[in-house]
Amino acid sequence: MIIGLGNPGIKYRLTRHNIGFMAIDEFSNGLNLEFKQVKSYNSMIARGKYNDDRILLAKPQTYMNLSGIAVKKIMSYYKIPTNHLLIVYDDINLEFEQIRIRKKGSSGGHNGMKSIIECLGSENIPRIRIGIGNRCTERNIQYSDYVLSKFTEREHKDIKNLMTRTSSAINSVIMDGFDKAMREYNRKPD
Repeated sequence: MIIGLGNPGIKYRLTRHNIGFMAIDEFSNGLNLEFKQVKSYNSMIARGKYNDDRILLAKPQTYMNLSGIAVKKIMSYYKIPTNHLLIVYDDINLEFEQIRIRKKGSSGGHNGMKSIIECLGSENIPRIRIGIGNRCTERNIQYSDYVLSKFTEREHKDIKNLMTRTSSAINSVIMDGFDKAMREYNRKPD
């Protein structure tokens, strides 16, 4: 199961905090999977095949701070262990376009991951963090306002490439395993 984190609604669609949704959309497009609203999971869900295995993609619609509620519902229903879970989300502490793959870890201050860790009762949750940069000091704005802001014009031009790389990183985690994927993608972009 692969979960992209973000906030529902048009208002947040192209904001930095929704880069997890954007990455999952890119990955699902490559598999020709379509998302459908499933109210009982508080999520948009896409199901299908990946090679010969079943795959489930989800975009929680609970708003970021309550992501764990939706993730727990889906995992409980499908009896998915945490080692078959991959969370994709934004990270303000990484440079824009940087990708970081990890097998486990703390929330790092990310409220969506904090909610998931609390609801699942474990930090052993595989994840891909996507750098959104941190321009709070130079723009003199709060973190919460920054993550809910739109990308700059220059950054917007690089989003497609970043989404393609993130989709490839997801594929690598699935096909090659974490160690190989981390060696390939856990470096600063050229």
